[in-house]
Amino acid sequence: MRTVRFGLIGCGLMGREFASAGARWCHLPEMDVRPEIVAICDKNEKMLCWFRNNFSTIGQVTDDYRELLANSEVEAVYIAIPHHLHEEFYCAAIRAGKHLMGEKPFGIDKAANEVINATIKKHPEVFVRCSSEFPFIPGLQRIGDMIEQKRFGTILEVNSGFLHCSDLDPNKPINWKRLVEYNGAYGCMGDLGMHPCHMPFRAGWYPKNVRAILSNVITERPDGKGNMVPCETWDNATLFCEAQDRDTQKSFPLTIKTQRIAPGEKDTWYFEVLGTQASVRFSTKNSNHLEVMEYSGGEQVWQKIDMGHETAFKSITGGIFEFGFSDAILQMWAAFLYELAHGALPKKFAGCITPEEVAYSHRLFAAALESHYNASTVAI
Repeated sequence: MRTVRFGLIGCGLMGREFASAGARWCHLPEMDVRPEIVAICDKNEKMLCWFRNNFSTIGQVTDDYRELLANSEVEAVYIAIPHHLHEEFYCAAIRAGKHLMGEKPFGIDKAANEVINATIKKHPEVFVRCSSEFPFIPGLQRIGDMIEQKRFGTILEVNSGFLHCSDLDPNKPINWKRLVEYNGAYGCMGDLGMHPCHMPFRAGWYPKNVRAILSNVITERPDGKGNMVPCETWDNATLFCEAQDRDTQKSFPLTIKTQRIAPGEKDTWYFEVLGTQASVRFSTKNSNHLEVMEYSGGEQVWQKIDMGHETAFKSITGGIFEFGFSDAILQMWAAFLYELAHGALPKKFAGCITPEEVAYSHRLFAAALESHYNASTVAI
């Protein structure tokens, strides 16, 4: 089995999720490539201690990402850091010849993303992908299969979104995701938007234009020191788009919604496709249920399918058992390493976000900002 030696820059929540996924790698019996964490970088000593205590393979611990990138033992890096650092860190990793998995939005804005993509083009030997777990949930894998099989007929409408309530409490102290300096002008679109874009983009349903409505609901938050400070970023965004089906050349409405203030939503991803021959609905509120309606005349009947553990990359878990977020993380990393090792994917919807897909998300979000400020529909 091939081993890919990883350096981890940013040892917070998602860094620990990756490390935990690597520790479960024996869960994927058919994989012929695996990750091994050999170096970590963070300025938070508590995070570093967690890694030291749990992973004996780590040979380098540093608070300087440049030292990690200079380590010849490191073949690939996972970088999970605030958005304003993406351009500097991602470009440095690519120039150092390290394969890269980066967090969205791959640059604080469109200009930063263009610099990252220009660096990627100069180093074609480096494999680069963006993190998004959503399509690896079994229900989404089934929808991806239906898209590839062209089972929907004429597409009538597509709706995709990521909703949660993390900012519903107005007394929640401010953090970097509420500050334009660190999170960027996209607000919730930059932090959440790539998730609901992943499935439509992979299907080839790219927005041609957008009319956006953005909301900054809570404009001040406590700073944890007894003061109230401006909360600058967009809390909620709804993008009304026109997309086109490449097979029929017919246009249809596509909505993409990202909300940090969504009452009643803990952490909900949803995806819906309505077509003349078949329609599907999926939501992580009932993550093992997929609703399907196939129509050939007569009554219209929705059926609810229990998905079980139906994964893109074979798992030792039995097919009747439920699937969870940590399983989606494991599947996503399997996709990254499989494509790195083999140069191709087992199927279209079993892959991580590409730099080209990320670039289109920046075009969409930049157009959404213009649309909102001018109350107009903006071509992409």
